[in-house]
Amino acid sequence: MERRAFHLNGFAVLAGLVLLGAVLAAVGLAAGPDVLVAAAIAWGVIALVVASGFTVVNPNDGMVVQFLGRYIGSLRDAGFQWTAPFTSRRRITLRVRNFETTKLKVNDADGNPVEIAAVVVYRVTDTAKAAFSVDDYEQYVAIQSEAAVRHLATSHPYDSHDDSRTSLRDGTEVAAELTTELSERTHLAGVEVLEARITHLAYAPEIAQAMLVRQQAAQVVAARTQIVAGAVGMVQLALNRLAEEDVVELDEERRAQMVSNLLVVLCGDRATQPVVNTGSLYG
Repeated sequence: MERRAFHLNGFAVLAGLVLLGAVLAAVGLAAGPDVLVAAAIAWGVIALVVASGFTVVNPNDGMVVQFLGRYIGSLRDAGFQWTAPFTSRRRITLRVRNFETTKLKVNDADGNPVEIAAVVVYRVTDTAKAAFSVDDYEQYVAIQSEAAVRHLATSHPYDSHDDSRTSLRDGTEVAAELTTELSERTHLAGVEVLEARITHLAYAPEIAQAMLVRQQAAQVVAARTQIVAGAVGMVQLALNRLAEEDVVELDEERRAQMVSNLLVVLCGDRATQPVVNTGSLYG
């Protein structure tokens, strides 16, 4: 787990080093040439040791500090800093990053081949895990993102006319599910996934035309079903109004004829042509 590394303000340490040099120089000048040389050598050794602890931390960057292979902490305070001497330091960015997965060809929940790609927005929240839990956290996030997108595609159909099933075209639900799964997969690497959304979704080229025809047929059936339901309601309303206001008395045969005519008018996909009947229905 990440922990805070020991550090001091670099300018304060540098000022202390200069002040120490001035004090040693004054003592050496007062004591004689031999002491002055010894003081200069001592200050040089101290300066060499202290200088190895200076480092610069950029804004929104983290610095993982190791001493002889052992993790001793991380630096997050931006600026000129001084930490333990003779330590190695590895920079890890804390900025928000994003990338888009390649277009993957997988079978959806119904077995139809689809092409799918997603964009993932993430950032490092634990520099120690990012540095030591995985070899390369960027590659780890990329591979886990592709695995999560594949799993998502195989768990849902491309399109669903059943309200109880979530399809890949339901953007908000699918994005939330993908973000949650990616967060669980990348937690080991000290990465927080902020957002994951599908950017490309299409049927594979070999079945795209056939599925387009299928979609068109499904939409036509759905539209016709809605039209018929509305037409039946309008016919029922018309017959009830005619009966309530006693406009005309209809027997069963005439009611059936009226229902047939109204349904033809209301459900037809072309403009109807009126026909005037000058005779009797029973003639």
